[in-house]
Amino acid sequence: MSNTFLTPSYHWRNRYLLMRHGHSQANAQGKIISSPEQGLANYGLSEQGEQQLEEALAQWSWPVPTQIVHSDFLRTTHTAARVAAAFGVGMQQEAGLRERHFGELEGQADSHYPDVWAFDAKSAEHTQWQVEPVSRVAARMCAVLEALEQRFTNETVLIVSHGDPLQILLTALAGKPLTQHREQPALLPASITLVGG
Repeated sequence: MSNTFLTPSYHWRNRYLLMRHGHSQANAQGKIISSPEQGLANYGLSEQGEQQLEEALAQWSWPVPTQIVHSDFLRTTHTAARVAAAFGVGMQQEAGLRERHFGELEGQADSHYPDVWAFDAKSAEHTQWQVEPVSRVAARMCAVLEALEQRFTNETVLIVSHGDPLQILLTALAGKPLTQHREQPALLPASITLVGG
């Protein structure tokens, strides 16, 4: 991971729309679904999530994406597919954009998230409950952006990922300590944040 990439003054070759997936079946059930074994084939968008995507596309005020890159989890694939169909853009999967893995908390109640975040605030390297460390999430998310920067020029790239990874990425891009990622405004389902360009 290049240090220059993470400075707020980095000169971007592309602009990026960072999109959190729409409300999912896992959200509806209050479950942590973070493993590929569960997330790749199960727990797509909920009815609420489908409605969110419909509204987001009807009220689209962002630059039109020319490339779409998404986590290969079902909920992010569904979200990317809706946008791709609306704008006639191809899409590609990227495992580096997957959900943060929550280890032993997989399949448990999402009320455990604040317990993990409390440890995050103390150390970006912690692996309590065998969760994926914040530092590792930041590294893989930034690596995806670095690769896209090398691959494209003057494109508008929609990146569809998950709440924690996107907040961690935005914290890294702002040059802030990764332990502060929960101080970022929460990313709502189907929300978009513009970076670069």
